[in-house]
Amino acid sequence: MTYSNHRTRQPARRLLTSALVSCLMLGAAPSLMAQSATSSLRGQVASAEAGTEVTATNTATGTVRRATTRADGSYSLMGLDPGTYDVVANGQTQKVTVTVASTATLNFSGAPANGSTANATNLDTVNVVAPTLLQEVRTSEVGKTVSLQQIQTTPQVSRNFLEFADAVPGMIFTRDAKGNTSLRGGATNADGTNVYIDGVGQKSYVKGGGVAGQSGSAGNPFPQLAIGEYKVISGNYKAEYGQVSSAAVTAATKSGTNEFKGEAFYRYTDEDMRAMTPAERQEGKTKQVSAEKEYGFALGGPIVKDKAHFFVTYEAKRFDLPVTIAPEGSVTNRVGLLPAEAAAGLGPASQPFEQDLIFAKIDFEPTDYDRIELTFQDRDETQQQFSGQTAPSAGKETINTDRRYALRWNHSGERFYNELMVTHEDSFNNPYPLTLGPGITYTAPDGTDERILVKIGGASALDAQVKGQKGWSIEDNLTLNGIEFAGDHTIKMGAKYKEIDLYASDAAQINPQYSYTLGDPDFPDNIPYKAQFVKPVTGVTGVSGEVRSKVKQIGLFIQDDWQVNDHLQLNLGLRWDYEKNPTYLDFVTPPEVVAALYSQDPRAAAGQTYAQTLALSGLNINDYISTGNNRKAFKDAWQPRLGFSYDINADEMHVIHGGAGRSYDRDLFDYLQLETTKLALPQPTVYFRNPATGACLNGQPACYDWDPALMGNIQGLQALLGSTSNAGLEVDLLNNNLKAPYADQFSLGMSNQIGDWLTDATIARTLTYDGFAFTLGNRYPTGQFFDDPRLCGGTSPGLGQAWSCNVPGFGSLIIGQQGIKTRATQVLLSAQKPFTKESGWGTSIAYTWTTARHNRDINEHYAFDRGVIGDYPTIRSNGAPRHRIVLTGSYAGFWDITFGGKITLATPTAVNDWYPVTQASGYDLPTPGAAVAQGNGKFLVGGKIWGYRSVDLQATKTFKMPGDTELYARIDIINVFNFDNFSNFNYTKSNGKLLASYNETGDIVGTPRQVKAEVGFRF
Repeated sequence: MTYSNHRTRQPARRLLTSALVSCLMLGAAPSLMAQSATSSLRGQVASAEAGTEVTATNTATGTVRRATTRADGSYSLMGLDPGTYDVVANGQTQKVTVTVASTATLNFSGAPANGSTANATNLDTVNVVAPTLLQEVRTSEVGKTVSLQQIQTTPQVSRNFLEFADAVPGMIFTRDAKGNTSLRGGATNADGTNVYIDGVGQKSYVKGGGVAGQSGSAGNPFPQLAIGEYKVISGNYKAEYGQVSSAAVTAATKSGTNEFKGEAFYRYTDEDMRAMTPAERQEGKTKQVSAEKEYGFALGGPIVKDKAHFFVTYEAKRFDLPVTIAPEGSVTNRVGLLPAEAAAGLGPASQPFEQDLIFAKIDFEPTDYDRIELTFQDRDETQQQFSGQTAPSAGKETINTDRRYALRWNHSGERFYNELMVTHEDSFNNPYPLTLGPGITYTAPDGTDERILVKIGGASALDAQVKGQKGWSIEDNLTLNGIEFAGDHTIKMGAKYKEIDLYASDAAQINPQYSYTLGDPDFPDNIPYKAQFVKPVTGVTGVSGEVRSKVKQIGLFIQDDWQVNDHLQLNLGLRWDYEKNPTYLDFVTPPEVVAALYSQDPRAAAGQTYAQTLALSGLNINDYISTGNNRKAFKDAWQPRLGFSYDINADEMHVIHGGAGRSYDRDLFDYLQLETTKLALPQPTVYFRNPATGACLNGQPACYDWDPALMGNIQGLQALLGSTSNAGLEVDLLNNNLKAPYADQFSLGMSNQIGDWLTDATIARTLTYDGFAFTLGNRYPTGQFFDDPRLCGGTSPGLGQAWSCNVPGFGSLIIGQQGIKTRATQVLLSAQKPFTKESGWGTSIAYTWTTARHNRDINEHYAFDRGVIGDYPTIRSNGAPRHRIVLTGSYAGFWDITFGGKITLATPTAVNDWYPVTQASGYDLPTPGAAVAQGNGKFLVGGKIWGYRSVDLQATKTFKMPGDTELYARIDIINVFNFDNFSNFNYTKSNGKLLASYNETGDIVGTPRQVKAEVGFRF
């Protein structure tokens, strides 16, 4: 890696000129938590006197770092940017390469050397080897480094640099049917991940997805041209990593060098370059228009040779993504009942997406001991979103922006290295309906539930939102080395303070929603059985449709990397995090709600209040009533991080490693804000009578007569409840003792260097606790969650949730609590032969075996099948397949053509749903369960055991031009064999049994066979 690429943005919404000015004059970079991306180099200089100088000169930038030997000949160089260095000591010179976030060992013999790298080895996370040879053995962390060579040669669905983490055991990168991308670790969802760019975390505090801006996005979190290399840590990270409970990705960006260099590319595909999707192959359907255009450039060079450099890069995406609209799996047999205008909403469709990314960096090194960086990044995207059961007319358009700045000063001394950083961020996600007008949802019965066939018309009022985060932080990290006590200690400590404003607006008074049931003998299909709409609350204090919370965060850590002897290294760390969120802490439950909770339960015997009804079930409502001073910020986020590595022969050929640690994440503001905003602008539901029987569907009480004049008439619907009535308005309350979700991680494994190969075998165990969930607080007068609906006004006997047992004068009670947990054990096997020019090829093999269980679907934070989350059974997780294999490889072939390939195989992942269990009363109790579909295909050996299969290939031809200029042409063929990787399911439910099978006309994961053509040049 001789220079680094960071892109600046071109005009999409701004002129390139003004973008460059802002980048070069204002600078800046990501914010959030800072984990260092720099590297360290240490070792012994034989026969050297104390004070002998050791220098490391970056061959690309001219940057010089200096250190002196101690009495025993040892030295340590800290704060090295990843790259290739000429290291000089005692008259000897060695050329070595260090990688991101690493510590490497380089020893010098007693006699002057000729520049060989025979003694270059790798320790912890840095590879010190001949340039491009990246190997890592001696570390207690569980993870791998993704090199620039792998980024450039591995086939790629989209230019998202996180896609290459897919080849790391325990990691899953997914592009779903909407084109949205996510990266997950273990058997959890993406919310627990964090990505650190140049040491700065990109954590999303409001929306899910882990990284700010990635919730429901087809875009990239950062321009790929700006990434030099990155490291994926799937477990047992050190104490410096904060706000992460799953995988941590730490990436080093490119920088300008002493030579002016640049590159540009254009990538394209359309519907003529892909196969048809399963939905498009159905009778009467045609291939939808689709296209993907990606283009960008990068420029870097010197401002003052050896002292100051610049780098700027820009990337853009212009997509029309093919998606499929299909009914839920348990009601696919009712599609024929749909009216023509609704049936037309099913099938293939095309979803537009646009993104522009800019990154710019200026670095300045006034001395050999100081480095100052100013960086800026900007993300601007617009995406229409529909799929699943939502037709294009019922979709939404989301504007997603993310802008970050950072100023960094690194200073090194004889025995210390200090990093000081100030950052600012401004990130918002704003969806809005594509259609203004009434929305129509067609459903079909599935037991006592109604499952969706298709949605048409206007999107829900809940699709008009503003969510975002804006603030600044300051952080300082100090590293001390050369501390000798029973071995050699390198101690790193850090402190961070952050102020961040979190914003949320959750709905608008638009687009009432109407639901029709088809094929239900108890209700006609020509009138809606219910309507949902927005109705402002009346006479309730302390709530607001918009909220801003001025959050304060503190993070402290200390880490001791203790080299006990030539064999044993201990990694001992401790971290503490604290967050103060006024929206949650200072909230006062409206007195009108408190009075209602302690009023007579109208369904119970005289004298029994609603609070007493809840108490019969074990639910103490006082745990959810806030006075404004009875909630305390969580202060117990102590996180020990312990690890070891034992080098059997002290030559880094065979290393046993292991560790145990705790890591805290955070509760999303998207959940916490609902206590304030939901009641201010709630969405009540009203039910309509069957004209023939006078009853509502499934015996729902509080029925109204349907009048066609109510269609699209919000005021008319609101009038049904009365202008001063709050009946039917949802009340959301949070537990007064919310903590932060966390994970406990354990691992034990062994790494080996066998010739050019690096292998690793690790057993990892991850236990997560205190995940957030909303449950239904309503209870029958008996205190039961399931009982006869007639106890709360229903007209038909049965066994159902207490949906109609509302808070007196209001609607349903929804309570926020913690209790989602997972248990995952993984066997992680990997083998890697890094690419070298001498051999002309490289490969990696990753295998993951997973057994995981949890008590809630990883994609759900609403849980209405049991009274509290603790009552949910533990079932097989839908977070990861049992077996997953990823193979990658590259080969420098004939005629300057570089070939690359990737094979991904996975057995079917479990799905979570419910199944009926017949009770003594004769009625069915819906019970959460898991099912695994049979494999839908085979590959080379075995039968139909795979649920996901993809073979991807690429070939790049380089054309040498005069000077240092080269042109290239590249072809990527994704999913060469056109395997159908289905993502929708059909369900069969019977007493005590849940079965699942793939919906072979629904959505797929990834893409059908697709050819992508790319051209570019470098100079």
